[in-house]
Amino acid sequence: MLEVNNIEVVYNKVILVLRGITFRVQDNQIVTLMGPNGAGKSTTLKAISGLLRGELGEVTRGRITWDGQRIDDLAAEEIVRRGIVQVIEGRPLFQHLTVEENLKVGGMVYERGRHIRNDIERIYEYFPRLRDMRRRTSGYLSGGEQQMLVIGRALMSHPRLIMLDEPSLGLAPMLVEEIFEIVRNIREQDKISVLLVEQNATAALGLADYGYVIEEGRVVLDGPVEILKNNEDIKEFYLGLSQLGQRKSYRDVKHYRRRKRWTG
Repeated sequence: MLEVNNIEVVYNKVILVLRGITFRVQDNQIVTLMGPNGAGKSTTLKAISGLLRGELGEVTRGRITWDGQRIDDLAAEEIVRRGIVQVIEGRPLFQHLTVEENLKVGGMVYERGRHIRNDIERIYEYFPRLRDMRRRTSGYLSGGEQQMLVIGRALMSHPRLIMLDEPSLGLAPMLVEEIFEIVRNIREQDKISVLLVEQNATAALGLADYGYVIEEGRVVLDGPVEILKNNEDIKEFYLGLSQLGQRKSYRDVKHYRRRKRWTG
């Protein structure tokens, strides 16, 4: 389905952020991108969705293909029409609109808004809480409810690939579990692929099929999640576990470095 092949991204024609990222997302697969802040994860999603142009960024090398056709030169709205939608970090909503009005906006790109009523009912089946709040102004929703709404609004466009940027950010653990369970159901019931950027490595590896670790604009490690979970570097650097299985504190460590084999 989606292939990102050796792309470089530059902002303001000066700042090199991605330095040759390569990965793929196959049909009906959940893939996670992990890495520290500033590694280039969100930029990768924006390169795929076409949102880079709004931030003075551009893909200067490599290519992004969707079903074998190049899309890195398309406008963002055309990429949505082809079946790729991004849920941006921070839960951006039309806060003066109601819950249902936000959902209607998400559905306007799909067949010019036809079948919106049926699509809204489908979203309420995934998120029953939104049905009870359908007439509430979205700016007054809780963080978890807003996250449900932005995911629901994205699903209104009938995507084949949904990209989630930090969906657990600022949410209580129980809400994170609930939202990730809904994402799992969306994949299973609607056969939608998911590309997930998530700082919560434990949650990401519990949801995904395959993972890529990005550091300083490069992929430094990848593999099926069952293998990544047992990787000593992943345990230490992302799950906070020592080789004895104890959670490790770096509070008193002056110099915390990757082992040479990690980035070599």
